[in-house]
Amino acid sequence: MTSFCPKTLNISVIEDGMSALDFMNQRIEKFKKLGNRDAFHTADLGDILEKHLRWVENLPQVIPFYAVKCNNSRPILALLADLGACFDCASQSEIQQILSLGVTPDRIIYANPCKQESHIKYACIHGIQMMTFDSEDELDKISRCHDNGKLVLRIGVDDSRSSLRLNSKFGARLQDCCRLLERARELCLEVVGVSFHVGSGCRDPQAFRDAISASRKIFNMGIELGFKMNLLDIGGGYPGSKTFNPKFEEFADVIKFALNDFFPTDTGVQVIAEPGRYYVASACTLAVNVIGKKVLTDKSSNKNADDDMRAAGIFMYYVNDGIHGSFNMDDVANPKILYPQKKQALSCHKYPSIIWGPTCDSLDNLVEHCVLPELETGDWLLVDDMGAYTSVMGSKFNGFKEGDTHFVMTQASWRKMQRFCSQRSISERAEHLL
Repeated sequence: MTSFCPKTLNISVIEDGMSALDFMNQRIEKFKKLGNRDAFHTADLGDILEKHLRWVENLPQVIPFYAVKCNNSRPILALLADLGACFDCASQSEIQQILSLGVTPDRIIYANPCKQESHIKYACIHGIQMMTFDSEDELDKISRCHDNGKLVLRIGVDDSRSSLRLNSKFGARLQDCCRLLERARELCLEVVGVSFHVGSGCRDPQAFRDAISASRKIFNMGIELGFKMNLLDIGGGYPGSKTFNPKFEEFADVIKFALNDFFPTDTGVQVIAEPGRYYVASACTLAVNVIGKKVLTDKSSNKNADDDMRAAGIFMYYVNDGIHGSFNMDDVANPKILYPQKKQALSCHKYPSIIWGPTCDSLDNLVEHCVLPELETGDWLLVDDMGAYTSVMGSKFNGFKEGDTHFVMTQASWRKMQRFCSQRSISERAEHLL
C-alpha cells in the first residue's frame, strides 16, 4: 500500500485553529493580488476522516466500498485507502486508478451490472473477482470473459423515497431472479450474494429495511439452488450534507436492526455498502467569481435614480462555473445555495437575484431566484456541499476548463489519522496471528 503522504499528494497541512474556510479566504485574497479569478474548490480531508470514523462507530459490521464515480480525486482515494476503506468501481479506468494506489483486488467490487467485455477481461487479468449482474446477457458475457468471478445479483428495490432513482435502469425484478440464478448455474458461474441500491438522496431509512428484507428472499432462493450465498451489498444512498435530514445515525440504526433480523451474525454473511456522497459531499466548498452583472428594471416603473431602479428591478449575475462544470447534476435533495464570500452587515439591503453560468447555453442557470446583497463584478460567491458529483461530471463545453482543487487537512486531523491507521495496522496483525 502506498502511504498517504501530504507532500507527495500536494496537500496543505494547516495549523490547528485554522479552518478550510479560512484557507479558502486566504487563497481568494492571494488570487486578488495576482489577478487570478478562476473558480476553485477547497477540499477538507479532515471532514472525510471524520465521516469514516463516524461510519466505523455506527456501522462497524458493514464494510464501506467507496463509490469512486462520486469523486475520483487522487488525494481522496489515497486517504480512504489508508483508512482501510474498499472501493466500488464502475469501469476499467476506475479499476486502474484504484490498483495504482496499491489497493489489492479483493478490496474492489466491479459494481456495474452492464459491463463492456474488454473491461470484464481486464478485471479478470488483474484479479478483480467480485462483480454485479442483473441480466442473462451479462451472465453470458461474464462466462466468456472471466473464469473466476464471484457474482452478486443486483435486484431492483423500491426507490420512490429517493431524489435520484436508479432502478428504472438497473436491478433485476424479483420475479426474474430465480431464472437468472438458474442461468448462472447452467453456465457454472459462482453467485455469492445480492446487492441493491435504494437510490441517491434517500429520505426514508425504512427503505433500507424493506430492501434488506427483499434480499433475504433472494438469498434463500440462491441457497436452494446450491449457491454459497455469503455477501450482501446494501449499496449507497446515505446522506452526505451536514444539513440533510434524517441524519446518518438514523439510517444506521434502521440498517443494524434489519441486519440483525434478516442476516444475523451467526449466518456468516459479510455485509458491504457503497457510500459515495456520504463521504465527500460536505468536504468540498466551491468559490466562484462574478464575471458579469445586469439589472432588469421594472418597465412599469418611472423611477430613474439608481437606488429606485435597484428597488424595482432584479439583478442577474454571471459566474465562472455552471451546469457544464461543477453544477452538472441537479441535486433536488440538497439544492446548492450560493452566498457572498464577504460578510455583509445584517442591515444590508438584499435584492431578488438570478445566477447564470459562464457558457453560451441559455439553460446554464444555477439559481432561478434567490435574494442577495448587491454584488459587483469581481466579487466571490461560495457554495458548500460540493464534493459529490461535481467536477467529476464536468465537461469542457465552450472551452471552459475544470477549476483547481486545493486539498487541506489540519494538523490535528493528520495526527488523528495516523493514530487510527496505526491502531488498524496493529489490529490486522493480531487477526493474522490468530
